Amino acid sequence: MTILCLRFQLPSAGEAVLPGLLTLLGEFTPVVEAAPPDAALADLGGAVRYFGRDAAELAAVIRVRALALYGVDCAIGAGPGPMLARMAARDAAPGVTRVVPEHPDAIAEFLADKPVSALPGVGAATARTLGSYGLDTIGRLAAAPLSTVQRLVGARVGRELHEKAHGIDRSRVVPNAAARSLASERTFPRDELDPFQHRRALLSITEELGARLRADEQVCRVLALTVRYADRSTTTRSRTLPEPTAHSSALTDAAYRMYEALGLQRARVRAVALRAEGLGPAEGTAHQLSFDPADEKARRLEEAADRARARFGPGAVRPGTLAA
Repeated sequence: MTILCLRFQLPSAGEAVLPGLLTLLGEFTPVVEAAPPDAALADLGGAVRYFGRDAAELAAVIRVRALALYGVDCAIGAGPGPMLARMAARDAAPGVTRVVPEHPDAIAEFLADKPVSALPGVGAATARTLGSYGLDTIGRLAAAPLSTVQRLVGARVGRELHEKAHGIDRSRVVPNAAARSLASERTFPRDELDPFQHRRALLSITEELGARLRADEQVCRVLALTVRYADRSTTTRSRTLPEPTAHSSALTDAAYRMYEALGLQRARVRAVALRAEGLGPAEGTAHQLSFDPADEKARRLEEAADRARARFGPGAVRPGTLAA
């Protein structure tokens, strides 16, 4: 199995370009999975045999076409599974393809010195637990006995992490489309260290997403946050909302909680993005009634603001923090 992970260097309005880039990948393989807001996975197992080229050569052709047709460069990772391809893409700079060979020794060498938090499914709490026992790198986690890992994090999670530390990836590329979500991004004019500006950007995005969802009479079930740093690395977190919603205040609260959970201190942030996923029709969606009059007041104000925006434009009403 040969998998490519492509991280596109999208412009601020890049969501409109992503479907075209997915169509471009579809010219090489029908097994393409969108990974919004700016990435995609492609299974090139059949393409390698059909075109008679290896993964690096096909990646070079895809990059040239993406630049020629859409003006979008990309960092590409290639590996024997989706997990390794994603990790390789994180190591690659724009215009570079990072290939992880399928040989077990090459996989072990690629993973050995990476922090254990680089593995999918390892959050901050799990990383702290493993690190407190000296299992702070993937190589050390792989060398630890399975029974030890299971005692630390549980039987099922321990087995999964132990397999991933050895490069065993049971996930597959699942073809999908990018249309089941809405996304927006804010790019800072310079590397931004001020948490107030980070939160201000998140507020701007949630106001936009909420208005778009309500205009389309949709609600979202999941909100995903992506933070891009000065070194081009990214952190992505997602949160399932207590109930499907298009309420801007609920989206803002979820976005702030995800941001605070990252514990960023003096981080040089290049851009922040939010994606509303699990979209569904607003009609018939249940809403938990609240005895808090402030919530009801906020919803009435939101309805009035939506009417004003529909009549006078999207910038007619905005929070005071964004008006400064």
